[in-house]
Amino acid sequence: MLRVFVALLLIIGCIFAGLYAWVNSNLRKEAWLTDKSNNSKATTWLILGSDERDGSTGHDGTTGARTDTMLVLTKPQHGPSSLISIPRDSLVEIDGYYMKINAVMGEVGREQVVNEVEDIIGYKVDHVAELSFGGLQNVVNAMGGVNLCYDSDVHDEKSGMDWIAGCHTVDGAQALAFSRMRYSDPKGDFGRAERQRQVIGAIAKKAMSPSILLNPGKLGAIGKAALGSLTVDKKTTPFTLMSMLLAFHDASGSDGITGSVYWSNPDYYVDGVGSSVLLDNDANEQLFTSLSDGTHKPGTVGGMTQEAQEALLAGQQ
Repeated sequence: MLRVFVALLLIIGCIFAGLYAWVNSNLRKEAWLTDKSNNSKATTWLILGSDERDGSTGHDGTTGARTDTMLVLTKPQHGPSSLISIPRDSLVEIDGYYMKINAVMGEVGREQVVNEVEDIIGYKVDHVAELSFGGLQNVVNAMGGVNLCYDSDVHDEKSGMDWIAGCHTVDGAQALAFSRMRYSDPKGDFGRAERQRQVIGAIAKKAMSPSILLNPGKLGAIGKAALGSLTVDKKTTPFTLMSMLLAFHDASGSDGITGSVYWSNPDYYVDGVGSSVLLDNDANEQLFTSLSDGTHKPGTVGGMTQEAQEALLAGQQ
C-alpha cells in the first residue's frame, strides 16, 4: 500500500511539474514593476483590462490602448482579501501634466501606470496581470459561460449588451459587453466597475469549481485562452498566478472586501482633460493601510466620501 501511495504521489508530482513548465513557458512577461521598496507585508496584484493587444474597443469608436479596467487585489498575511476598483477617469498628475489614469499606459508607459497606482494605495505593487478584453471573452467561452446578475433591462448599442433583468449564464461576448457597458447605466463608469468586479468574481468562482478542476481538457482550454491574452510582470510564476486566483476567490466571497477607491468629486473638470474623477488621497491612504494590515472588516467600501456628499448637498440648498 505504501509503495502504491508513493507511486501515486510521484505521478501527481510529474503532472504538476509538467503543467508548471507549460504555463511558465507560455507566460508573456514585460517590465511592469517599479523599483520602489516593499513597504507592506501584504501581497498585492494590479489587474488590468485593456485593448492594447487585440484592438477590441467595442462599438464606441475609440482607438488606442487604454487600461479601462483597473483592480487592486490585496491579500494580507492575516485578515480578508480585497478587490478594489480604480475609476478609469481618475485624475493623475505626471511631471506637471494632468491626464486620466486609463491613458497613462498609452502615453507614458507600463511602469508609470504601476507608479500611479502605488501613489494611490501607498504601498508597492508586487505583481501585475494585464488581460486583453478579447482574452476575457475567450476565457469565459472556454469555461462554458459564467453566471451574472443585473436588475434592469438593457439594450446598449455601444457595448453590445442586451439584457433582461435577472441572472443569466452568459457566453464570452455577453460577459465582455456586461463588463464594458456604461452609457445605459445610471451610475455610469462606477456601475461598470461594479459589474467588472462581478465578472472577475464569477470567473474565479467557476475556475475553482470541481467541474473545471477535475476536467483536464477544460483546464487546458482555459489555460490556453488565458495565456494567449495575458501579460504579466517579470517576477510572476505559475504559483503567483494560482495565489492570485485564490485571492480573487476570497475577495469575492462573503468574507472578502470589494468596492472602489474613495473620491471627492466624480465630475472634476480640467482643461485639456475634461471631466475627471478627483480622488480623496487621505481617505484612500486610510483605506489601503487597513486593507494591507488585514484590519478592515469584510464588506463593501469606497465611493464618494461623507464630507464630499455633505458639501455637495450644502451647495444644492
